[in-house]
Order: sequence, then C-alpha cells, then structure tokens
Amino acid sequence: MYFFSRKWVAETVISTRLRKSEKRKMKKRRAKETRREQKKERIRRRKERRGGHKKRISVRKIRATDLENQDIMGAFLDKPKMEKHNAQGQGNGLRYGLSSMQGWRVEMEDAHTAVIGLPSGLETWSFFAVYDGHAGSQVAKYCCEHLLDHITNNQDFKGSAGAPSVENVKNGIRTGFLEIDEHMRVMSEKKHGADRSGSTAVGVLISPQHTYFINCGDSRGLLCRNRKVYFFTQDHKPSNPLEKERIQNAGGSVMIQRVNGSLAVSRALGDFDYKCVHGKGPTEQLVSPEPEVHDIERSEEDDQFIILACDGIWDVMGNEELCDFVRSRLEVTDDLEKVCNEVVDTCLYKGSRDNMSVILICFPNAPKVSPEAVKKEEELDKYLESRVEEIIKKQGEGVPDLVHVMRTLASENIPSLPPGGELASKRNVIEAVYNRLNPYKNDDTDSTSTDDMW
Repeated sequence: MYFFSRKWVAETVISTRLRKSEKRKMKKRRAKETRREQKKERIRRRKERRGGHKKRISVRKIRATDLENQDIMGAFLDKPKMEKHNAQGQGNGLRYGLSSMQGWRVEMEDAHTAVIGLPSGLETWSFFAVYDGHAGSQVAKYCCEHLLDHITNNQDFKGSAGAPSVENVKNGIRTGFLEIDEHMRVMSEKKHGADRSGSTAVGVLISPQHTYFINCGDSRGLLCRNRKVYFFTQDHKPSNPLEKERIQNAGGSVMIQRVNGSLAVSRALGDFDYKCVHGKGPTEQLVSPEPEVHDIERSEEDDQFIILACDGIWDVMGNEELCDFVRSRLEVTDDLEKVCNEVVDTCLYKGSRDNMSVILICFPNAPKVSPEAVKKEEELDKYLESRVEEIIKKQGEGVPDLVHVMRTLASENIPSLPPGGELASKRNVIEAVYNRLNPYKNDDTDSTSTDDMW
C-alpha cells in the first residue's frame, strides 16, 4: 500500500470532492438531455405508426442519443474491481479455461459462451465466444445464451442430410448473426426502444477437421501454431476503408475514428440507433451485424492454442506479446484458469481501463509444463522478493511508496521476466512482499492504480 504525507492527502480529498461535484452536475445535465431526446423519440415513433412510413434517422439525432452512451461507456470506478469469474472444462480433445474481470468500469458488460459437444448430431463440435457489451449488458447477455442456437438451427447451417459442409457452416453463421440481431430489434421495439446497448462478438466453432473463426467488432481471436501467431481476426473499426465506405453510403461519417463521432466499432450486434437508415439492408447500415468468418483446416501436430479476448486485453497487449506470454505461462502451470487470471491481471497493471474477458482453448499439442521453466520462475520470484526488500531498506527512514519500488525495478535489467508480460506480470509478487514489509499499510489506499506506475 502507499504511504503519503498529510498535506498530500488533504489536497487529494479537496480535489476528489471538486471532481465528484462536477461529475454530479454533468450527470444531471446528461440526464436532462437524455429525457428530452427520449421524449422526442416517443413522439417520432407515434408519428411513424400513424403515418405508416419511416423517416431516415438523422446524424444529429444519433449524436444526441450517444451522449448517453458515451457517458455510460466512459464511467470509471475509484478502484478497480478485481474479483474474477472463472470456468474450465475439457472434451473433444480440447481443454479450456476462462477469466473475466470488471476492472475499472462502473458495470461489467462482458459475457461469454463455452460449449463442448453441440446438440443435433454435432457432439464432436465445440463453440466458444466472448461478447464485449457497450452502453449496457443486455445484448451481450442475450447473445451468450442464444447465439449458438440461432447459428446451428437455421437451414443454411443444416444444409442437406449429413454433416454440414464448410460453406454451409459459414453461411449458417452469417445467417445466425443476422437472425438474432433482427430478433433483438423486434424485442427492443416492443419495449419502445428502451434498450440501446450493443455488443461485439468473437468466437470459434471447432469441428474435427476445421476451426471457424467468427468476428463482429473489435474483440479478437488468434491461433497459435508452431509457437507463432498463425492467424488472427481483423478488428472492425470505422476508419477501415471498406467500413468507412459503408458508413458514408448510409449517410453517416467517421470522426475521431468513430461512427458519427460516437461509436468506436463499425460492426456489432444491437446498437439499433445506428440501424435505422431507410432503404438500406441490415448489412448496409451505419453499424453492421454481419460477421467475418474464416475457416482453417486443423493440424493435430502444429495447432497449440486459441485465444479469444475483448478489446480490454488487446488495448495493452499485441498479438505476438499475448501469444508469447500465454505460451510461457503454460510452461509453468497446466491450470488454464490460472493462466487466464494472469492475463487479465497483467493487462490491468499494463493500464487497461476496460472490462476484460479471455478464453484460452488448448489443443493436444499445447505447451507442456517444463521443470526447467518452473525452476526459472521460482528463481525469478525469489530475486524480485529480495530486490523489494533491498529497495525498502535502502530508503532509510520511512517506506517508499509502491510506485517508487516498481519504477526502480523497471529501470533495472531483470533477467527471465515473462515475455509479453514483463514486469507488470509480476506485480502481484512484488506487491505481496511490499505489503508484508510495509508497517504503514493503509487499506484505503489504492495500490492497484497504474496511472503513475511506469
């Protein structure tokens, strides 16, 4: 924990009170604007029902609507919530683990699906997905419960008798996304447009012969093959040329890399305020629910693992970094939940301010625990513990704060740090020693802040 002077604490309290006062005033203004826009929306809907026609939604109205969305998506806690939801399982020659954490966000809007053995004759198939909600969690939660059914039960997926072909599967996935999006739209309209949430989706459908990567939005999935990143999905950002062209054809614009200056993704489920352009099909709207689907033939000898994660992970770790980090963790433990927990903790300490969810799916040829790697890990932990003790003792009077300890360690050339995670992945070890040696530990002090850590 941190140790600060009384003067610093007093200044911080005053500053915090001023910020809270400003936040309350801003919240009231935003609430007033939202009520005004909701009233206008109700009037517009009544006119449409009476007149039997639809008007093209204006860019101005979308921007006004998203004042509320931006406020929700940009809200943070004073301290991150680090409690995690975990799960793991195995079957069909696969092992998986998952971890999700609310982090700094006011609400947890992520959801996930993990199913080994699908119904209707697909017992050897498996499905995994991560849903990153925004402006609410309703769409993400609904998709995690129903998207798989919409995919596997439509006629495009089933095709003729027998196992579905590659094209059947790809067409069925696309149809499933469009169907569930339309289904949620109908439900939303019955509630008079009460739900304005949306969600990205990234997933894999794994058959005995193929791996189908599915992506809609800026969550991401990757395949590690032969110790390297073999494939990864492409983020759907408004600034991408094809996405930008579709947005402009629908009468929108891309400003500050956002749809109409508000939404940071160009494809998503839900977000129906962006899907009201008259005369355009569902895949031609400002925001499209159409997924990209890639099929990859499985390689029993070379395939190692798949990572599915929301953008809260990818914001602070690149593809190669995360692949290297996960591989290094699999060499010291076979507990996939623990590996996923280390991923989300490391990303938090690297500065991620978003909800974080990650699913790790391991093939039979995934890295195995290595006695040599375990020994190096133990030696690294002991070295870090001794260095923290030395730094604290060197201070003399008083105890240096944790920021000083971390910065000192970051300036040193420490061998054998986990690749990709580096010193941030050892924050828990360092903090545990620091708290044990710090006689002035204050439970009210936020020791998890990374604003000034590096």
